[in-house]
Amino acid sequence: MDKNTITGFVLIGLVLIGFSYLSRPSKEQQEQRQRYIDSMTIVKQQAVAEQSQREAAIKEATVQMTVAQTDSARQAEINNNYGVFAAAVNPTITDSAITEVPDNQALITLENNKVELRISPKGGQIVYARVKDYVTYGKEPLILFDEGDAKFELSLITATNHLVNTSDLWFKPLNKTATGVTMRLQAGEVGVIDFIYSLKADDYMTDFTIETSGLNGVLAPSSNSLDIQWFQRMRAQEKGRKLENQYTGLYYKFLSDDVEHFGEASDENKSLSARLRWIGYKNKFFAAALIADEALSATNLSVKTDNSDIGYLKTFMTTTSVPFSLTQKEKIGFKWFFGPAKYKLLRSYDKDVPKERRLELDELIPLGYAWVRPISVYFILPIFDFLSRFFSNYGIIILLLTLAVKIVLYPLTYKGLISSAKMRVLKPQVDELKLKYPKKEQAMELQQATMALYSSAGASPMSGCLPMLLSMPILIALYWLFPTAIELRQQGFLWAEDLSTYDDVFRWNADIPLISFMLGNHLSLFCVLATVVSVFYSKINMNISGGGQQQMPGMNMMIYLMPVMMLFFFNQSASGLSYYFLISSVITIAQTMLFRYTINERKLLAKLEENKKKPKKKSGFMKRLEEAQRAQKEQLRKQQQERDRKMRSGKR
Repeated sequence: MDKNTITGFVLIGLVLIGFSYLSRPSKEQQEQRQRYIDSMTIVKQQAVAEQSQREAAIKEATVQMTVAQTDSARQAEINNNYGVFAAAVNPTITDSAITEVPDNQALITLENNKVELRISPKGGQIVYARVKDYVTYGKEPLILFDEGDAKFELSLITATNHLVNTSDLWFKPLNKTATGVTMRLQAGEVGVIDFIYSLKADDYMTDFTIETSGLNGVLAPSSNSLDIQWFQRMRAQEKGRKLENQYTGLYYKFLSDDVEHFGEASDENKSLSARLRWIGYKNKFFAAALIADEALSATNLSVKTDNSDIGYLKTFMTTTSVPFSLTQKEKIGFKWFFGPAKYKLLRSYDKDVPKERRLELDELIPLGYAWVRPISVYFILPIFDFLSRFFSNYGIIILLLTLAVKIVLYPLTYKGLISSAKMRVLKPQVDELKLKYPKKEQAMELQQATMALYSSAGASPMSGCLPMLLSMPILIALYWLFPTAIELRQQGFLWAEDLSTYDDVFRWNADIPLISFMLGNHLSLFCVLATVVSVFYSKINMNISGGGQQQMPGMNMMIYLMPVMMLFFFNQSASGLSYYFLISSVITIAQTMLFRYTINERKLLAKLEENKKKPKKKSGFMKRLEEAQRAQKEQLRKQQQERDRKMRSGKR
């Protein structure tokens, strides 16, 4: 590019810059233009806002129209499905006794010094029950159920053949007091269903009456019964879910028969055609029961384990019915029981009641088999009641109970110890008989000679077993009673904080195969001590008896098997039971040692030798035993002859 060209471009640039500078607007012109731009922006914004408002108004009008159409359709659907009950679908009730709450959902509270109940206007049902005298293992208020845990409803078929459940409808509270209320469900102009609650003073029982009137034409003409549904989730209240689950079940009493129960071990369903007097939902120590003044019929019951929440154990469900007439006023009576499964309390409801009308609610307490239950009812529980008047510590009461059992059984125990002593002093003579009949084929002769020796001396091997056999029913009764005796609940002693459950002094979190299944994830100290003492007693007993196990080495294992098995049986059970067994074993050892060092065995042997000189009349048992022995001996002789014959035939 030459010099003239460059000079030309420079001049053009200067001209453009100069022109731009000379033609730029003045300050007044710039301010005027900015005001114009700002005014245009405001105008546009106002236009956008007005457009948005118009669109919002159109949208709101559309929504309101849609809502109105939806509400109208919904109301039409409600009217169609619920008929005369439609007005009760949406709550419109007001009552000065109820605190103002949105949607009139305030609960009505009834209470005395035993229980607190809360009744919901929706469904007119009890939705909350608390037992005041007790707390949970975690020291929280003991609530049997709260809103959402339970439901009680009537299922009604309307005249238009629609199903209506009272739990979906709103009742109006009337005549409310601190211990009573009437919950009214209006059905049209004249139809009425009243749920009347009356909580008794100083009691766990609540009167519950269903009164109906004016339902002819409201319900289906074929309605001749009121169908009831009762649902409840059972809360975990105690220490040890497995132990509590073991005693959580559904109970029911036939109108004129026994009480039965199910569901403790597995999920079950039952359909019953026979009429029932009451149905009870029970966990380890507390129960809710629906009791009919007359009878419940066509009943279906179900139990399902509840694993959805660790705070619940099982879910119980009942469908049943009671007779009902459309053409007249009906008054159907029930009672609700919400309270502890305490024998003396439950038994009191049958006081001065004719046998055919007794409730037998005490059967809610599982006291074992029919032949074991009387031991708890007529022996153990009366002792508990008597001693509790003087002692507040149940560790002391169990100790005194153990002493009482030992005193009652002492005559038999003494005979057993005498029998063991007789067997011990006769042992050298039995050993001589073993030397006289050393061969296996002489086992029958040895047995006959041994029994003849015992019979002539006046000794019996079975006498030593009698005290143990007679004490076993008491131990079995205690095995059933202690885990469910509410008297022991949350009663501590030494290191055990609750004698009604295990005392897990040693515990672990790891899941150990087989061990965790049989023992749980803990060791109960009372159970371990009872096992050790039982093993020690077995060892002492074996030594005192003369060490007869030398000829039978396998018996050494059998001697210790039962005490060790007790560890697996009792480790997850009530520590009070293990404590009883521990004290009982210690007392037994003391009795055995004291007897061992006070009895004169020389005099006892001399007495037995004198007995041999006296003529003996064989008892019927000995005669039958000898006859059986002769028959067995003859059978063995024939078998031996047959074997010898076959051997001779084979040699030929």
